[in-house]
Order: sequence, then structure tokens, then C-alpha cells
Amino acid sequence: MSSVPPNMPPGGGVPPPYQSYDPKTQWRVYREQQKAAWRAQRDAWKAQQYAARSSYVGVYGPRVPSVVGPIILVGVGVVALLVYSGRISAADFWSWYGRWWPLLLIGAGLALLGEWALDLRRETPVRRGGSFVGILILLAFLGLGAAGWDKLGAWRAQWGDHDDNFFNAFGMPEHDMDQQAQSAQIPANATVDIQNPRGDVSIAAGEGSEIEVTAHAVAFANSDAEANKIFAAEAAHLTVSGNAVLVKSDSNSSGRLNLTVKVPKSARVTVDAGKGDVTASGLGAGIRVTARGDVHLNSIAGTVEAHFSNGKHDLSTHDLTGDLTSDGDLNDFTLSEIKGKITQNGEIVGDVHMERVDGPIHLHTTVTDLQLASLPGDMTLNSDDLRVNQARGDVRVVTHSKDVDLSEIYGETHVENRDGRISVEPAGAFAVDAKNNKGDVEVTLPPNASASVNARTHNGDIVSDFEMPSTDGENKSATFQIGAGGSRIVLSADNGDVRIKKGSGILAPLPPPSVGAAPKAPQAPGAPHLKTPRTPPQPVVQ
Repeated sequence: MSSVPPNMPPGGGVPPPYQSYDPKTQWRVYREQQKAAWRAQRDAWKAQQYAARSSYVGVYGPRVPSVVGPIILVGVGVVALLVYSGRISAADFWSWYGRWWPLLLIGAGLALLGEWALDLRRETPVRRGGSFVGILILLAFLGLGAAGWDKLGAWRAQWGDHDDNFFNAFGMPEHDMDQQAQSAQIPANATVDIQNPRGDVSIAAGEGSEIEVTAHAVAFANSDAEANKIFAAEAAHLTVSGNAVLVKSDSNSSGRLNLTVKVPKSARVTVDAGKGDVTASGLGAGIRVTARGDVHLNSIAGTVEAHFSNGKHDLSTHDLTGDLTSDGDLNDFTLSEIKGKITQNGEIVGDVHMERVDGPIHLHTTVTDLQLASLPGDMTLNSDDLRVNQARGDVRVVTHSKDVDLSEIYGETHVENRDGRISVEPAGAFAVDAKNNKGDVEVTLPPNASASVNARTHNGDIVSDFEMPSTDGENKSATFQIGAGGSRIVLSADNGDVRIKKGSGILAPLPPPSVGAAPKAPQAPGAPHLKTPRTPPQPVVQ
């Protein structure tokens, strides 16, 4: 019988004194065994997935990206570039996109059908990528948003944006009432402050020293009781404190209050019309207007300040003896018979028309910077064209994406343009500096002109009705003299032609400058202006 105790290693002997059972060692061994089993299971799962994918690709072919996504990105980039460069109007694009955005889905669907037809001819079918689906969803949401905004604009145009008659858009009955007139004696040189949050303001000058306030209230309500509550909240208040006069009306979002105010001729008037049109005539100490509606001024002596805080509205002024300063975005800008300086800073999305302005003119927008010394003739400006006919003094124009036509200019002319045409006709021996980054440059000189000409073009021709040296090559330049070489003519065109034309020499007589002519008698409230107020436009895709 063996004398080796049980659990002893083979060969006998006594185990080391520390080779007994250790729980920590046992746990480490168990943990390593679990990790090994998990790694083996993971490797087996990967091998199974790889085999499944290999079998799938072998049957259906590899994944092929669709061309729809890149085409959409290229289209978005082209549109963004055209908008940023001013070739197309952002407002016009969103108006068009809000109506025709479903064409994007139709085009994407046709492209996918074309890819499907091509894939049918493959020996092994392929899988098409759908990474562009997110872009399509985003563009669809933008289209819905643009369509909703366009319809909201139509509502606002139909019901009057400046009145903010939201409830009337749902057809609530309209109630109106003339409130009791108010009057008071005030100093002739008083300061009259008119505040009307909702509604039109009409101001006329009277001969006496009395102020009269008449209010016409409008309410949108389903019953007379509700209308009376609105009328009570729309009351106008007249407060006189020495030379300070305050005409203030309470506001109610369910209606509007139209004010008619008669003031002394020498009163200084300030108007804050939150949502409404302002009309003034016959004032003798100028006017300061802050409005969110159209402003029409007639026969005003003194300085005029117009501030447009929101939206794009019309400003028309006729027969102004003083300076006009306007800031904010405008729709139409119409002026005539102005005997002072004109300054406008802000966007003009509609048409500009000016006639007979004796003082300097400065219009500044993101597209056009125009400076005229005076305008005895007329000027028009819109999104496509700038036309000036008969200007006295220097003319400076910096613009783009417009055709510029300056005729009968009695002074030096400086024009910078791109993506449009430049045409200048000086009325005598005046300097012309015209530069066009992309487009033609044309100058028309009198038959007996005396000028030193420096012309240059790239990818164009230089053509002259006057004798000039020959030019050839891609980059052409010509320096020559006409007559005695008096005025300096510098013309430059990239990707366009330079033309020096000989005019007829027949010019209309230049109107003499106005010398303190008395202002015309004020027209009655509601009399037609130089440009009649526009009717609310219907939504049109441009």
C-alpha cells in the first residue's frame, strides 16, 4: 500500500508549504475561461455575418451610389450662387419655389426611374444608395414653408398688411363708427406728436391756431356688443401742455382707428404710425414720420424725415421745399418738384421715379449707389434698369446687374457696372469714366467733340465713329484724340465691346434751377398724388 497521501503530485514528496487552495487564483482562471469563450463566440458570429454578406453580394451585386444626390447639391449650389451674385432676386426665387417645388420630387423620381431602367440591363442587380432622401425631405419642408409664406403674403396684401386685420381675414363682420371730434387752441409754433398704433393718419394744415382731431373707428366683431367694446378701446385722446401737443389713440388688435388731424400751418409735426398709412399736406415746418405703411406727402415746407421700421412700403413726395431723408426698406419711391437734398438708405424693391430735384441726390442700397448733383430732368430705377435724363453736375453710379443709360449729362460722369450695359451721353465737353466688368460700354459724343480717349477691352472690340488707330488681339486698347483733346474719356470693358458714337448734337434746353418758388396750395385730404397708391397685388409667380 502506497504511503503517498492523497492529492499529492506524482512522484511523491511533500508539496510546497504555500501550494494550497487559493480563491483569487481560482477566480482569475474562471474569468480567463469566460473571456476566451466570449471571444470564440464573437469570432464565430463575425464569420457567419461575413459569409452572409458575401452570399448577398454574390446574388445582388455591390452597393452603387445614386446620381440624384449630387445633382441636387449642384442645383442648390447654382441657385445659391445666382442669388448671392444678384443675378436673380431672393424674394422672386422663394416665391417661385413655393409654388413649383413639387417639380423637384418629380425630377428626382424620373432620375430614379432612369437608373432603375439602366440597372435592369446589368447581369448582376445592384443596390442603389439612398443618402439623398434626407436632402429631399429638407427641400420639401422648405418648399412647404415658402408656399405658406407666399399664401400669407397674399392674405396680407388682400386684407392690408399695415392694418393687421387678422380676424377680418376669416370674414368677421366689419363695424365702423365716427367718434366725437376734439379740438383745442394751441400755439402757432407748437410741437404736435401723433401716435396711432393701428390705423391711417391724415394731416392737413389750417389757417388758424386750432387743432382738430377726428377719429373713424373700425371693429371686426360678430355682434354690436363686441364692436362697442372694441370702439371703447380705440378712443383717441388729445392732450395740450403748453407748446407740446399729444394726439394718442389706444390700440386694439380686432380693429383700427383712422385719424384725421388739422394743425396750424407752422406746427412741427411728428407721426408714429404703427400699422397704417400716413398722408400730409400743406405743412410749413416739416414733418418727421415713423411708419409701417405707405407715406404720401404734398406741399411741405421744411425738412422731411421718414423712417420705415418694418416691411416694404411706398414713399411719395410732391412739392417739397426742404431736404428729404429716408431710411428703411421701400417698395416704390416717387418724388417730384423737390427743392432740397434727397437721401435714401435702404433697399428699394419696387420702382424709383424722380422729376425736377434741385438739390443733390444720394440713393444707397446693397445693389446700387447713386449720386447726382441735381436733376432738372427725370430718373427711373428698377431691378433691371437705371435711366437718367438731364442731370446737372457730376454723376456717380456704382451698381451691378442693370443696364445703365445716362443721357444729357451736364457734368462729369463716373460709372461702375457688371453684368449689364453702360451707355453715357454727355451734353458737352465733360469727362466720362466708365468701367464694366462684364458687358458693353457705349459713349455718345457731340459731332464737334474735343476729347482724349483711352479705351480698353478684353474679349471684345473697340469701335469708333471718330478716327482711331487700329486694334487687334484678345486684349485691345486704343489711346487717341478727338479734336483738340479737351475732356478726358476713359472706357473699360471686360467681355464686352467699347463703342464711341457720334451724336446728332441736338439737345433739349436744360431747365433753369428753381429759385425759391412758393409752394403750391395744399391739396385736400385724399387728393391724388404724383403716383396713385397701388392696389393690393395678387400673388404672381415671377
